[in-house]
Amino acid sequence: MQRMLLSHNFNVTTDVLPELSRSQFTTIFKAGLNATCRELENSPHWIVEVLFEDSETPASMGEAIAKTLAAYRQATSGHSANVLTLGGLKTTPPTSNSPDALQPNQWGVDVVETADAEVFLTGLNWEATIATRPADSVFCAIA
Repeated sequence: MQRMLLSHNFNVTTDVLPELSRSQFTTIFKAGLNATCRELENSPHWIVEVLFEDSETPASMGEAIAKTLAAYRQATSGHSANVLTLGGLKTTPPTSNSPDALQPNQWGVDVVETADAEVFLTGLNWEATIATRPADSVFCAIA
């Protein structure tokens, strides 16, 4: 099994989409992914743990996560923002002793809702950020 942790970056106004609670965010993925998902209660940054089969690639799981949130937003509000998943493989020691901490060789994924994916990525300087990392240690999916 592979493990990734999800955070949520809500970068749209609440008049476009309502903000999601931690439990709502978790429930979306529990219902919509072919993976085991649980809410992380003791982590200020990471919200959801996703465990998925080794036969699935992290990039394809990232794409499934983006599509799942976009479909949920479209179905529940008739609106959707661009949903991005920005994933990076952890290569450094954990920053916490918590059993829920992101560990080396696991994926940290920022799930971003934004009005304009390209503007968001440019603001992050995404291309420069990933330029020094091996191609198989990062991914970006947009739905």
